[in-house]
Amino acid sequence: MRVVIVGREFSDYNREVREWTREFFERTGIEPEELNPDSGEGESFCRSRDIVQYPTIIVETDEGREVFSHVGTPLPAIDEAASFVL
Repeated sequence: MRVVIVGREFSDYNREVREWTREFFERTGIEPEELNPDSGEGESFCRSRDIVQYPTIIVETDEGREVFSHVGTPLPAIDEAASFVL
């Protein structure tokens, strides 16, 4: 499973994203991958999935199939996203 959070580091939601990421890791042992939509990899990821709002959380299978997504704040409950990776 792959957990990706797309967002900008210097944003009003950054603190909430960092806290969510830390708690998600503590509960699941899986560290979400953070992507900046302005980087080459982030831009490509966003374009391929039509992501235009941030923060966006995506959970994908190892095959790349999206099984969960959430856009904007407030961020989803940890258990909501974790249920797809545990």
